[in-house]
Amino acid sequence: MTSEHTVPHRIALVTGGSGFVGGYLIPRLIAEGWRVRAIGRSAQSLAAVEALGAEPKEADLTDKAALARAMDGVDTVFHVAAHFKLWGPKRVFRAINVGGTRNVIAAAERAGVRRVVYVSAAAVVMGRPEPQMQVTEDLPLHRMRFAPYSATKAAAEKIVLAANGRRAGFTTVAIRPPFIWGPGMPALDHMVETVKAGQFQWVAGGGQAMSTCHVENLCHALILAADRGKGGQAYFVSDDADTTLKTFLSHLLASRGLVPGDRTVAFGLAWTMAGVMGTVWRVFRLRGEPPITRQMLRLIGKDFTLNIERARGELGYAPVVTLEEGFAAMRPTR
Repeated sequence: MTSEHTVPHRIALVTGGSGFVGGYLIPRLIAEGWRVRAIGRSAQSLAAVEALGAEPKEADLTDKAALARAMDGVDTVFHVAAHFKLWGPKRVFRAINVGGTRNVIAAAERAGVRRVVYVSAAAVVMGRPEPQMQVTEDLPLHRMRFAPYSATKAAAEKIVLAANGRRAGFTTVAIRPPFIWGPGMPALDHMVETVKAGQFQWVAGGGQAMSTCHVENLCHALILAADRGKGGQAYFVSDDADTTLKTFLSHLLASRGLVPGDRTVAFGLAWTMAGVMGTVWRVFRLRGEPPITRQMLRLIGKDFTLNIERARGELGYAPVVTLEEGFAAMRPTR
């Protein structure tokens, strides 16, 4: 059964289709009557998107010509692909998140695409660590040196929205989710490992207010944005029921049968430790990620909640999955 927003015979192209969000977006688009293509650069990723029902197209974010060929005849591009890490070389973040997005936009213009819907991030408005409550889209973008993920997402969003209307009939929209979650979320595996290793601590007691976005709610917003979004506009979306870091993560860990305990570390001490660890990792070129990074602390260490009234008013957005429903769907692993 399709929804009231069904638009038959339209073609969407999804980047990042073999990832967490893409794995939900592709089936949702197909259920709503879209024909879906998805790009991949490996046999594994191409097979994954084909298994979801998409037409696989071999292309890389670095290849504008291949992207344009994949977009031939496409109505809407959903640009989901991104390098989401809490640590790593800045050049990699820039190459994928900024350079890749620039190539997607150029290819979409060349191919005659009608609209690009970009998955941005709520973190693009995060500056120095301080509480931010009920933030709106009027806040400026920030590119903090210690936060390469959010900095490059902010740069990429600027590229996307600046392209709006640059070619007749070409429009762009950005959707800004906070913490994306749901069954199959990769971030939970890392948290589980940390708890099992006895290394888990709450930053500042875990009482920070936070907004979250279930992956199904994000997909709902992206599809709404394809038709209802105002060109050149960014929209915050969330589960519209703010929680706290401790409450939220405790529910997620409980789905794996784990209790995180009550160990805590002050934010200031954690910030200092993260700075020291970052220096050690860079100087000695250590493998893997430090146990704690300033990017991580900026994302979860202070109150951060969203005002989604613009999405409500202009997109007609409302969550399709509540926090409670989302938690219930994440059954304990046996």
